[in-house]
Amino acid sequence: MSSHYVYDKDDFRFRRQRRSPRSVLLRVLKYFLSSLSLAVLYYIVFALLFNTDNERRLKAENRMYEKLYPEMEQEQRLLEDVVSGLEAKDNMIYNDLFQTDVLSLDSQASAYLYEGDSMQVSDIARYSEQKYLPMYEKSRDIDRDFMEIFHLLAASVAGGLPPLSFPISGFTYTSIGASVGEKINPFYKVKVAHDGLDMIAPSGTPVVAAADGVVSSVQYSRKGLGNTVTIDHGNGYTTRYAHLADIKTVRGRRIRMGDVLGSVGMSGKSFAPHLHYEIWRDSVALDPVSYFFSSVSPDEYSAMLLLSASAGQSMD
Repeated sequence: MSSHYVYDKDDFRFRRQRRSPRSVLLRVLKYFLSSLSLAVLYYIVFALLFNTDNERRLKAENRMYEKLYPEMEQEQRLLEDVVSGLEAKDNMIYNDLFQTDVLSLDSQASAYLYEGDSMQVSDIARYSEQKYLPMYEKSRDIDRDFMEIFHLLAASVAGGLPPLSFPISGFTYTSIGASVGEKINPFYKVKVAHDGLDMIAPSGTPVVAAADGVVSSVQYSRKGLGNTVTIDHGNGYTTRYAHLADIKTVRGRRIRMGDVLGSVGMSGKSFAPHLHYEIWRDSVALDPVSYFFSSVSPDEYSAMLLLSASAGQSMD
């Protein structure tokens, strides 16, 4: 109970007036709410009339983005059109060269993916590990057996192993062309026998020997296969390198695998710069792709087989 003095005009005296706790509490609450309302009002007025440095910077950036967004959107559409045009042009060039559309290896590989959305990641990982480990051990055993066979062949067979390396350094499966078989001739547009593999590369790219041997023939010509080098590797194997821009070896020279024979060109009758590479065993033309398995990964080798077999047109 609180009290304070008030003046009584009837008897000209001050007397004490008592207040209840409830009235005091209401008065304090009224003052508190009034102060809080004024503080909120001051803050709103300050926020509306005055901006901080950070707010001014953010508003300026928003205005800038609003101006740039239409230009960026237009540039994005332009880039999408350019990419689409490049894809169409690439497919057109590939179709002109090989009479077939570009194969999408990823889409073909995705057909073999396991569709198990309901399986947990841990279950998939455990299942994959159980399948992978035995195959990995088996592949190591096969690799060891092959290496032993190769060593035995190299030690016992005259002439050593057949040519197993690329005749162009850094060659990838994306540059593979038509291989052995009946292919459409790019000049006459009819199917003719194609005895080698077209390996697309820029003019001037070094061409190297695929295996040890002796240069059995060097020929300069403006017709047919153009400038060619033939190497005898022994055991009935020979390799031929055609359409060379120049030749950097002579007949009868003994060479080692990797020695430079010349450079890629389009001498003779060639549709575009490339190396026409042949492997012969006695009088039989072999598919060179079959001898690249030890130079690339299994995935690359599968893609190389697919591309070389699907190319319907040769480049010479």
